[in-house]
Amino acid sequence: MENLSTRALLRLPTCAILSSVRFLVILAALLPLSSLSASVTEHVILCGGPALRKWENLRIEGERHDKWWANFIRASTLRMAGIRLREGRQAKLIWIVYRPGYLTRATEDGKPYTTWIQEQATKRNCTLIWVNSGPQAIAAINSRPRRSITTFDFFGHSNRYAFLLDYSNAIMAISKAWIHERELGKLRRWVFAKGAVCQSFGCHTGESMSKVWRSRVGVRLIGADGKTDYSMVGQGRLPTVSGSWVR
Repeated sequence: MENLSTRALLRLPTCAILSSVRFLVILAALLPLSSLSASVTEHVILCGGPALRKWENLRIEGERHDKWWANFIRASTLRMAGIRLREGRQAKLIWIVYRPGYLTRATEDGKPYTTWIQEQATKRNCTLIWVNSGPQAIAAINSRPRRSITTFDFFGHSNRYAFLLDYSNAIMAISKAWIHERELGKLRRWVFAKGAVCQSFGCHTGESMSKVWRSRVGVRLIGADGKTDYSMVGQGRLPTVSGSWVR
């Protein structure tokens, strides 16, 4: 449509001027929407922290957790590699990691684990967001652009009712940081893309939390009916489930 000068507008009949103005108003209203059509696509990984050996060594052998500090870290990087293979180098990765657990385990083992995690994030060209609590993890998820999260994965301890960001670290067999299913309503539904693929690789989340997630968040959460096993992540395999995946 040819632009109308002020003088040309003054020569037009009133009805024509109103039609032209109405068209421009509609066009201006549509422009922001068109810019949103090319939305950001992101892949979010939430990573819990490891237990301390000083607590876990008090358990019987078959019930000990996290002999390797990097179970959840390695599982995260395996998932990143899979996303890169499928989506390409341009895929945007967001890695939300519970920092206190790695600080305390680093002190126990005498290793610079948080530095190594940062190096992995840099190497894999992903955005690393450190969090210190469940509310901070929720805020980090909520900070993502509208409809941007196309995949979401959780690697960490859990039970049927909650992601346990901390477990058997500050206190033996107790969690001090979590996202409970009662808190899922605090997640902004609109940061998740329609049909987003979400999965928890924690134990038992398919037994209750998956149902509440779908109700509160609006997309499915694949969860485990039974325990998950991280023993093979060091050999390049994602965690498996002793029972079945609930979809």
